[in-house]
Amino acid sequence: YLSTYPTVLMLQLAFQSLGVVFGDLGTSPLYVFYNIFPEKIEDTEQIIGALSLIIYSLTLIPLVKYVFIVLRASDNGQGGTFALYSLLCRHAKISIIPNQHKTDEDLTTYSRQTYDEKSLAAKIKRWLEGHQFRKNVILILVLFGTCMAVGDGILTPAISVLSATGGIKVEEPRMGNDVVVIVSVVILIGLFSMQHYGTDKVSWLFAPIVFVWFILIGVLGAVNIYTYDRSVLKAFNPIYVYHYFKRGKTSWASLGGIMLSITGTEALFADLSYFPVQAIQIAFTTVVFPCLLLQYTGQAAYIATHKDKVSHSFYFSLPERILWPAFVVATAAAIVSSQATISATYSIIKQALAVGCFPRVKIIHTSKKYLGQIYSPDINWILMVLCIAVTAGFKNQSQIANAYGTAVIMVMLVTTFLMIPIMLLVWRSHWALVVLFTVLSLAVEIPYLTAVMKKIDQGGWVPLVFAAAILLIMYVWHYGTLKRYEFEMHSKVSMAWILGLGPSLGLVRVPGIGLVYTELASGVPHIFSHFITNLPAIHSTLVFVCVKYLPVYTVPLDERFLVKRIGPKNFHMFRCVARYGYKDIHKKDDDFEKMLFSSLLLFIRLESMMEEYSDSDEYSALDQQELIDEARSDARSAADLSYASRDSIVPVRSPNRPGAMSSAQTTTATLGFETVGDEVAFLNSCKDAGVVHILGNTVIRARRDSGPLKKLAIDYLYAFLRKICRENSAIFNVPHESLLNVGQVFYV
Repeated sequence: YLSTYPTVLMLQLAFQSLGVVFGDLGTSPLYVFYNIFPEKIEDTEQIIGALSLIIYSLTLIPLVKYVFIVLRASDNGQGGTFALYSLLCRHAKISIIPNQHKTDEDLTTYSRQTYDEKSLAAKIKRWLEGHQFRKNVILILVLFGTCMAVGDGILTPAISVLSATGGIKVEEPRMGNDVVVIVSVVILIGLFSMQHYGTDKVSWLFAPIVFVWFILIGVLGAVNIYTYDRSVLKAFNPIYVYHYFKRGKTSWASLGGIMLSITGTEALFADLSYFPVQAIQIAFTTVVFPCLLLQYTGQAAYIATHKDKVSHSFYFSLPERILWPAFVVATAAAIVSSQATISATYSIIKQALAVGCFPRVKIIHTSKKYLGQIYSPDINWILMVLCIAVTAGFKNQSQIANAYGTAVIMVMLVTTFLMIPIMLLVWRSHWALVVLFTVLSLAVEIPYLTAVMKKIDQGGWVPLVFAAAILLIMYVWHYGTLKRYEFEMHSKVSMAWILGLGPSLGLVRVPGIGLVYTELASGVPHIFSHFITNLPAIHSTLVFVCVKYLPVYTVPLDERFLVKRIGPKNFHMFRCVARYGYKDIHKKDDDFEKMLFSSLLLFIRLESMMEEYSDSDEYSALDQQELIDEARSDARSAADLSYASRDSIVPVRSPNRPGAMSSAQTTTATLGFETVGDEVAFLNSCKDAGVVHILGNTVIRARRDSGPLKKLAIDYLYAFLRKICRENSAIFNVPHESLLNVGQVFYV
């Protein structure tokens, strides 16, 4: 990343990251101490013990675990639970949907490693791949972590905005709680309405606000330490953590409040796609971490001398003349903190969608410079409704805090468990380092988990309900997708049946190109036999198009298309596999049809060249790149990768060897141009006659002998999700006038 981003741009991105990534962590001081001490404070030692816990929690989890370790587990700059899953899927065959091909591993972005058979990594890999149950456990763990992160996106805006607007009651004690709730709801509506402008624009607006906020809380903290009680600095001695726990059950119960000091840490990783790792590390270590330590220490110093004012200790500790300006900045910072988890939620949903774990929703790229910056209108409005429901429903900051704490600690635990195989398989870390990382992480997270579990009945149930609902949707969608793929695999048409139809496929071949969309990356789909059984004609050129997502962040344009011929040349049948990463998306300005056709022409030219050279000893793999370059030049191709074997998909990509170009050109012109020219001319005439997109409108039903649970999942829930999700034609930007839907029913 350092080689990619100049120093000035890196500092600029670090500044911008304040506005998107750190708002949540930064606004925690608004509500942490109130949730640690909801009742009376016994003595100053109790405050020092709680502060010591906050200091070392901030050091171990956000600083050590996330900023310096977990951020390194990014998938080429992509963060979040699904990025970890994608990394694992590349290094071990744990993907549930079996649509991968060995050529996928040749992609430049498909980085993976080979292992010594006797190494620990190889043993872990074999163990993970050895049983379907283990693959399912990892998938469910990933989905659970994802659901909790989405729940976090609902609860963060609620608690941040509600805590900030609570400052109204400090200045105007007569104001009721209802006024605070109404103001909070208005602010939330405004926040979600701004999302369509995009993170890039929003972060430039928000970054200065958060920067001012961090400077404000840092300076205020330093002033409070000097003014009130400097003895709180003893909290930097970890012995006070031990003394705090010796106090008994009240200390353990307060852990849920202390844990709120590290909320927003999980957004660091999930929002990684928006900024490079170094930018986040610079911003955290130079601005965020020191300012937070100063603020928590200063607030503790104020509370030590004003034990009765813990409810809004941040606002009470402010000098009176800057209360209203600070209230404005705090409210603005709370809005920004909500942005961090909202942005993270979009990224998470996009990644889940790409690996077949979420119904298709509209995704909009909001920045031409940064591909990771996205917006989903469907998800945005659902988040807004749920967020307002939580804010207006609870009205109580402490109950939302309990719910929030539950969501955050669950995400952190899932990340810890997923990091274990990542460290062993991807990083090949020594087992002792893996054990040390796991023990240190769990030593902090397990006590926090036990504390929040005790408050399930006091609001902690909310994220669990959200997570259960989202997990059900994700798992049912993934299950239905898997069953549909398995059915298509088992019911695909045999090549013998195709050959038996003869050159015309036993039908009238009408001018034009038929693009038949299928889930299959190999074989002829069942939809084709269904189509020609019910219609008396088929297009003179057929292309079976499979659009599939791989466990990589992006597939370069020049490696996107695989092309292969099906049957003899006079059948005019091809397969084209278009491969995408979870960061890629079909954009309206991408002419998918044009790129596909260019790849087809390139394949035909390259196929002829390879046939001419197939019996020559002089032809070697090094000549292949020159042939590709020549074919691309002739075809004026938009995509420069093609595949040339009739029996298997073999990538043609090698280093250049000078001097072969003229030889390839001469051979093509003298030996194969006439045949190739005829086929190219034929394809062009077919294209001029019209391109029709044939999509399978499949309905999945559970078999009659299926159990009631399977019938409920497939016949009702999956069917409902299919109805409300976006059509494939919208995703592929297919014009309605050239769309043909072929309906069929699958029984699974």
